[in-house]
Amino acid sequence: MKEVSEQQIRASFVNCSKGEAKRLFIPRDLEERPWEDLDFLGWSDPGAPDRSYLVTERDGRLVGVALRSGTKQRGFLHRSMCSFCLTTHPGNGVSLMTARRTGEAGRLGNSVGEYMCADLACSLYTRGKKSPAFGGRLQESIPVEQKVERTRTGLFAFLDKITA
Repeated sequence: MKEVSEQQIRASFVNCSKGEAKRLFIPRDLEERPWEDLDFLGWSDPGAPDRSYLVTERDGRLVGVALRSGTKQRGFLHRSMCSFCLTTHPGNGVSLMTARRTGEAGRLGNSVGEYMCADLACSLYTRGKKSPAFGGRLQESIPVEQKVERTRTGLFAFLDKITA
């Protein structure tokens, strides 16, 4: 992913109003992000732990979505797997992230969801740049490029559900 600015991020959101996009929390460390290793930029709002955001490049443009995560506490022995990067995490390391759909469906309150890494670091897990504290990745014999493509395919399928 190419480095993007705060203004580009705010303009990219498809499932919230311009006013909501203007008010949402944007990380202050954008210039420090490992852009070359990201399939999407994901972050959580420190003031509202149930709110997260995801921005990615698709078909030459930025697409941003506002997400909500469940706050259900799970025991440390419970493990879940991210549906994008196939990383397993204990406890609350994977969360059901829901996104309001666009258009009339979204205005009627319809949403879609996927189980994702709670820290939204799927790109780094896929590339082996980050490891979960406890849990792990499936042992696979496919190259990293195929893992990246699988992660991107899952991400784009989720975006298609949001914008359909």
